[in-house]
Amino acid sequence: MRKFLIVVLLAVAGVLGYASTKPDQFRVERSITIKAPAEKIFPHINNFHQWEAWSPYEKLDPAMKRSFSGAESGVGAVYAWEGDPKVGAGRMEILESTPSSDIKIKLDFLKPMEGHDQAEFTLVSQGDSTTVTWAMSGAAAYIMKVMGVFFNMDEMIGKDFETGLSNLKTLTEQ
Repeated sequence: MRKFLIVVLLAVAGVLGYASTKPDQFRVERSITIKAPAEKIFPHINNFHQWEAWSPYEKLDPAMKRSFSGAESGVGAVYAWEGDPKVGAGRMEILESTPSSDIKIKLDFLKPMEGHDQAEFTLVSQGDSTTVTWAMSGAAAYIMKVMGVFFNMDEMIGKDFETGLSNLKTLTEQ
């Protein structure tokens, strides 16, 4: 029994030690090319009221409570949510909005774990198409580093971004 306990303690120490070597910042980013002008895509991102049509997070909890405040769209627009444990609770606020090219969002997660990150959407026109990039970055708290030993956060969040961008493509190419 004593040997087992020592092995368990060494394993835990190993995981915690390895986690401490992980980067202090994280970034998840995905892109898609949409056959539509940036001017057609931009309003769907710049107005939180439009997110229900394409954001994968909107469908996780049908009973999720949403509230909107501040500006209708663009700088100062605020979206808050509260839902089941899959969705948690949080708040987004558009901090910067450059028409048809860039949107920066302050992203505050309140539940199940507190976190303060930044989301950014960039739109780059190329002929009759637009490349849309969705990125999220922030500080990697130690608990995130420990979770990162067991789960690939880039793949988990990245899949959601891919789904959302695909939904946005379907919506705006019509």
